[in-house]
Amino acid sequence: MTADEVKSWRKAERDRLIAAREGLDAATLGLFRQRIDAHLWRSFPGLTAARLAFCWPIRGEYDARPLTHKLRERGAVTALPVVVAPRQPLVFREWHPGVALASGPFGIPYPVDSEAVVPTAALLPMLGWDEGGYRLGYGAGFFDRTLASLTKKPVVIGVSYELAKMKTIRPQSWDIPMDWVVTERGTYRRDPEGLVFLGEPVAGEPSALTSPVCYAAEVEPPHFGGGKE
Repeated sequence: MTADEVKSWRKAERDRLIAAREGLDAATLGLFRQRIDAHLWRSFPGLTAARLAFCWPIRGEYDARPLTHKLRERGAVTALPVVVAPRQPLVFREWHPGVALASGPFGIPYPVDSEAVVPTAALLPMLGWDEGGYRLGYGAGFFDRTLASLTKKPVVIGVSYELAKMKTIRPQSWDIPMDWVVTERGTYRRDPEGLVFLGEPVAGEPSALTSPVCYAAEVEPPHFGGGKE
């Protein structure tokens, strides 16, 4: 495909995926959110020590706010992205209830005067995701640009629903894959050959996951409190 063909194809896929997601009823979205919360809490206990970037939910996305409330109670610092200018990397500012918010692009709230945060981990919503761990976003390129600009890349956990899984997003040179993907089904780890599903937890039994955060800490200990900054 040419660059223009990929752009057109991605636009059509975005429209399809948004329609599918917005077609989910509130009860189903609530159930998916609870399952994703449980997988993240169970699989990434080190997030309680993270400086965690997350996104305010729009258009039926996973809502991380209940989870971040629990994480802050255990010591995490949470932050929201702020658009500085078109085609520029995002910055992140601390957010918790009580921090003043303003309305940004697409009506998405952002903190106006809180402290800047350099994230050690990020929960990124994915409109679509593929077998290689690549994320299809809304097309502005903010997160790819931001991740590429950071001196030390945070651990990136893409969050989406199984219905958004694609064979490929036709990744381009600027696309950056997720380190992990979490859906209502469970947790995937990105290996050199692509995503590996780590298993579905069974009720009443020990987790089928071998604490993915432990693997992450072995690679980048400071990210999850596994070593000194």
